[in-house]
Amino acid sequence: MAEFAFLIPTFLVILLLVLFFSFIPVGLWISAAAADVRVGIFYMIGMKLRRVPPHRIVNALIKAEKAGLEIDIDKLEAHYLAGGNVDRVIDALIAAQRAGIDLVFERAAAIDLAGRDVLQAVQMSVNPKVIETPVVSAVAKNGIELKAKARVTVRADINRLVGGAGEETIIARVGEGIVTTIGSAENHEAVLENPDMISQTVLAKGLDAGTAFEIVSIDIADVDVGANIGARLRADQAEAEKVMAQAKAEERRAMAVAQEQEMRAETQRMRAKVVEAEAEVPRALAQALREGRIGVMEYLQMQNIKADTAMRESLGGGQRGGQPGGGQTQK
Repeated sequence: MAEFAFLIPTFLVILLLVLFFSFIPVGLWISAAAADVRVGIFYMIGMKLRRVPPHRIVNALIKAEKAGLEIDIDKLEAHYLAGGNVDRVIDALIAAQRAGIDLVFERAAAIDLAGRDVLQAVQMSVNPKVIETPVVSAVAKNGIELKAKARVTVRADINRLVGGAGEETIIARVGEGIVTTIGSAENHEAVLENPDMISQTVLAKGLDAGTAFEIVSIDIADVDVGANIGARLRADQAEAEKVMAQAKAEERRAMAVAQEQEMRAETQRMRAKVVEAEAEVPRALAQALREGRIGVMEYLQMQNIKADTAMRESLGGGQRGGQPGGGQTQK
């Protein structure tokens, strides 16, 4: 029992030491002191209470101190609490200092909180990036299609990273400039002979305005001849005009057929009226005879005139057939 009673205080002491060293970063405090970074042990305990990992802040502060940067620990802690990447901001400040770029902590923190990679931006300021545009299709004034692809060399502008447009805007503006330049060319041969006219025209437009980059150069990587768009459009127009002409001709034919049918119907109606009128003649004559308006001799005389007229028409028809009616005349 005596031995067991002796082990209990020893266990409690060990437990207290473990809890002490796990909650109080003594090792980190010693590392900071060895790097000549003055961070109190109680300040580290306060960071733990504020749910800030002390090693993230102290290690970044040690890195900045060794690089000769004067950074306030409160600013680092505030940047971490705001959701920023403390290590990346410190690395970007060190890279900017080595490259001679004027970059302060507040601007670097703002760029980081804006969602941009501030370290990559500093690296792009030193080493420009090449952006390759997709193939852009445009048509010259003579109707020939040209397909061009450009390489745009850009340098990050630290002062315009917050609120500046990204790479997509650069690509869209360069593509628009390529289309405008090719479209204003009189013929495609001029563009093929001097592709540099595209890059010079596009570069002179100031396409990097309002973006987070500065365009260093625009180089035309490739220019290919595409289809004859002008000829295709003219052929399509001719085909459309042909279809329209056929439709109009069909409309005129249909109108002519309708008019012909209408004329035939009118002729049939007129013939029907003539037949109806001729059918009324015998009844009218019979009525006149009964009423005494005409006599029998007048009726016979009219029949003789009618027969004589029929004979003359018959003789005239025989002469039109090509056979002279001399024999009939003698008879």
